[in-house]
Amino acid sequence: MLLDADFQLINEEFYTDSVTPEQLDLLLLDGWRHFGPHFFRYNLGIYDNEIRLVLPLRVKLADFKLSKSQRRILRRNADVETNIGRVTLADETLRLFERHKQRFKTGAPSTIYDFLARDAEPVEVLELSVRRGNRLAAASFFDVGETSISSIYGIFDPDETADSLGIFTMLKEIEYAMSTGKTLYYHGYAYEGRSFYDYKKRFSAIEMFDWHSHWLPFDNR
Repeated sequence: MLLDADFQLINEEFYTDSVTPEQLDLLLLDGWRHFGPHFFRYNLGIYDNEIRLVLPLRVKLADFKLSKSQRRILRRNADVETNIGRVTLADETLRLFERHKQRFKTGAPSTIYDFLARDAEPVEVLELSVRRGNRLAAASFFDVGETSISSIYGIFDPDETADSLGIFTMLKEIEYAMSTGKTLYYHGYAYEGRSFYDYKKRFSAIEMFDWHSHWLPFDNR
């Protein structure tokens, strides 16, 4: 990992029970994320026993275009029913989370409440559900700001890995953001170099936060 001469370590957090949509936009603009009332940002992480630079990513929606593979994912899942509404965390959602976390060989989350508040969220959070027939196949959760949305976490049935439901829910979040007049879609942190999170880099019109108050075009070559 190569760092600039003026590199400064960032590892900050705070807790709050209320953030306005406008404040959320500003926090996202500076590389912040949150799980429930816990807001955090950090520019170095450990992955595969290496120190990696953290890459906050977002999609500039005015320039977003579906790739051929993303179009195939949408066609492959044309039979599902999607719905967006308030977070309910129904029993079937909790059961799906338990199945989903079996995908992880290491670092598996212990509970869905690692990502979502047990009580009221500090910002508006919506739940996207994906049903195939009467069965919940996938779900995701995202924040709603004034001009942006921010993906929090997604889960899917590991038996349906071939249908790329994780990418599908992200595409549906983007679709919702565009339909409601948002301009930016923040889809989380990735790492410099190859990692488990590289799927976040495979979208068009991506920008990367440089940890110096600038969002720059991201080149994934």
